Amino acid sequence: MSRAVAGGVDGTWDVPTGSGPARVHLHAAPHGRPRATLVLGHGAGGGVDAPDLAAIAASLPAEGIEVALVEQPWRVAGRRVASAPATLDAAWVSVLADLRSRGVGRRRLVVGGRSAGARVACRTVAEVAPDALLLLAFPVRALRQPVSTHPAPTRLPELVAAAAVVPTVVVQGERDRMGAPDELAMGLRDAGMTARVVPVPGADHAFRVPAKAHLTQAEALDLVVRAARATALRIISGRY
Repeated sequence: MSRAVAGGVDGTWDVPTGSGPARVHLHAAPHGRPRATLVLGHGAGGGVDAPDLAAIAASLPAEGIEVALVEQPWRVAGRRVASAPATLDAAWVSVLADLRSRGVGRRRLVVGGRSAGARVACRTVAEVAPDALLLLAFPVRALRQPVSTHPAPTRLPELVAAAAVVPTVVVQGERDRMGAPDELAMGLRDAGMTARVVPVPGADHAFRVPAKAHLTQAEALDLVVRAARATALRIISGRY
């Protein structure tokens, strides 16, 4: 695997963590002079090849926004079940420290991820100290809650606590069974937070849209990419 980092060269390398190696896939900006860095983690049910992560990594570098996709150690090791939250958080913090030691993400840093990766970014915001958060399909609750659970546990406090620290953008499918955009927006508003919630019409937790949706699949993913681009550009322009 390449050890390349800055200098406009894509690279993939492993980062030692307390739970085994994590893996970074860097999609560099041309000419080695990125205007901002976006670091994203994956969810518990997939890896960095998720369509939304792949679309962001394919689109933003040409605009001077380098993208680093981070594979958690459990995924690198080929395990099917994600590690405990504390283990995920510790590995994420180690990866961000490694990136900065290589000159990646030292300025204008946006971090986040999809689903479980979004939760990790929220929980570690104090240690990582990014300029903004980009959260894709934040899972307010587990997909399957026990029938006897009243009320169902919510992860909304993780999001609220992070939004109180840095500017936060949440991109959420309208049909996301783990939390609809209106539900997130209301919870943030009730907590006095001004985080931006971007709905993706007709999309589910994976940003998939049905064949008869008003948006095509390509258009739905383009909405996700546009939200990522806008978040980075706001940091670049100092509008946050």
